[in-house]
Amino acid sequence: MTSPPAKARLGEKFFVVSPLVFFPQTSGKFEVYLKSGEEYVLYTRAQEEFTIAHRERLHGHGVEEVYILVGQREAYEEYVEANLGPILLNEELPSEVRARVFYDVSVNVAKEVFESRLPEPMTERHYERLLKLVKRAARFFSHRDSLKSVGKLICHDYKTYSHSVHVMIYALAILETFRLDPEELTAIGLGALLHDVGKTKVPRHVLNKKGKLSAEEWPLVKLHPVYGVAMCANMPLSQQAVNCIMFHHEREDGSGYPAGLKGTDLPLAAKVAGVCDVYDALTTNRPYATGVSPFQALKIMKDEMSSALDQEAYRRLIMILSGAAIID
Repeated sequence: MTSPPAKARLGEKFFVVSPLVFFPQTSGKFEVYLKSGEEYVLYTRAQEEFTIAHRERLHGHGVEEVYILVGQREAYEEYVEANLGPILLNEELPSEVRARVFYDVSVNVAKEVFESRLPEPMTERHYERLLKLVKRAARFFSHRDSLKSVGKLICHDYKTYSHSVHVMIYALAILETFRLDPEELTAIGLGALLHDVGKTKVPRHVLNKKGKLSAEEWPLVKLHPVYGVAMCANMPLSQQAVNCIMFHHEREDGSGYPAGLKGTDLPLAAKVAGVCDVYDALTTNRPYATGVSPFQALKIMKDEMSSALDQEAYRRLIMILSGAAIID
């Protein structure tokens, strides 16, 4: 006799995913369920290899959603991170689904790196995970509609790790318009992702202060670019990546920190990272200020910060946010 299909226990909770994220000859440490009426029926067991037959069977029955136990979310996230490249390049998946997968993986990786062992020096494992993520992100943002899809998902509650992901996203989209080679694009994208890593060494009560910083507190915040470079000193970062971390608060008119560089002394990486950093900060709810709309943020950047921000990077940010093509 054939055993009846296993069913979920009463009260177990699930989250929904697209079956198209599962590729043949891969497996994950989680179970996949189908929904039949009000019941969840086991479809594949943990560590069971996904096959072409699995995909064809689901497609043949018109199954567009499968379910995974909430308690196995971490195992699912590990699977998606390991297979992120093929998922992002899978044209069968709607761009909105790929954008959600990309954004969730990016924030999860950044959160783990920023909150696990830091502010100790970054480990090689952390570095490799971030580098792989940026390489895949750079390929993803070479498609014009990618930013539009991801932009809908960006949350506006400030956390250092999510802010860093947002800056990477905007920076890669802008840098793509400069027609940089893939190696340079990845290098600067990695620097953008790590630009605020030094904030993990700034006391939390200072970062989360709702009022104006004191004369003693402000210098601590201004040291975070230096802290960031020091924390990454044992990793093989390119000079472009280091420029993002060290100089993203430098300004065209020399009013920035930590070195007071200005104009032509500022590398492209720092100019782009600086514009993206300001835009995301303005549109995000921070402890000391409520986020404004994208239009208001761009207006503030134009009316109050035009002498401080690189105007070419600012122009390109407007263009990519509006979905317009940039022709040099």
